Amino acid sequence: MTTLFLFVCLLVGCLAQEPQPCSSPPLMSGGLVVSTQSKAYLAGAKYAYDGLGRRIRLSNFGSSDNKTFHLDVLLLYKQGVMYKINNRDQTCQKRRLSTDFVPLAVPKDASLVGQVVLGSSSVPGEEILVNTWTGTLLTKKGLATYMSTVTEFGCIPISTLFSMDKRGWVAASFFNNVVGLVDPEDLNPPPFCSIAQLEEEEQDPHTSFLSLF
Repeated sequence: MTTLFLFVCLLVGCLAQEPQPCSSPPLMSGGLVVSTQSKAYLAGAKYAYDGLGRRIRLSNFGSSDNKTFHLDVLLLYKQGVMYKINNRDQTCQKRRLSTDFVPLAVPKDASLVGQVVLGSSSVPGEEILVNTWTGTLLTKKGLATYMSTVTEFGCIPISTLFSMDKRGWVAASFFNNVVGLVDPEDLNPPPFCSIAQLEEEEQDPHTSFLSLF
């Protein structure tokens, strides 16, 4: 009887626990697919993320307004600069980074939308428990609305929807996530970038999805 009572108490305690906002691992690597509501932009990218040093590397290939492109950028938020890297030609453009650094995390004031199981809960190992959150963020360009889905255990990002204006949502789906950096050198400028001079032009329009981070 005592064992049964303790089991029931434990079960009730577990069920009573509400999901809490969380932070993703500070070092991560993986892939993501980004698209816009208007379908004018679609890209797949490899990413390396350093939440402690506020550094992000994105190498992607996609299409924008029916034109294909390849983009390799290193974003150094502490320095406020972005390197646009061309490894084939060994050239580098250095530009100001005007976007905010938004860590991979669920803000503390986020509201829980719900908790669901992805996959199948009928067979052990075929399911993953995720939480979806929503809220607003104040950025340099105004108020932004977001909806993020992360795993219950580990706070690994699954998907993010982000909207800053009337142009609609930008969506990202994360996959092949690895906790840690596959290649730490990805977050350092290549040697040939050392001679790059700071340019004052506006940043590349293809990097508009950086607000997802």
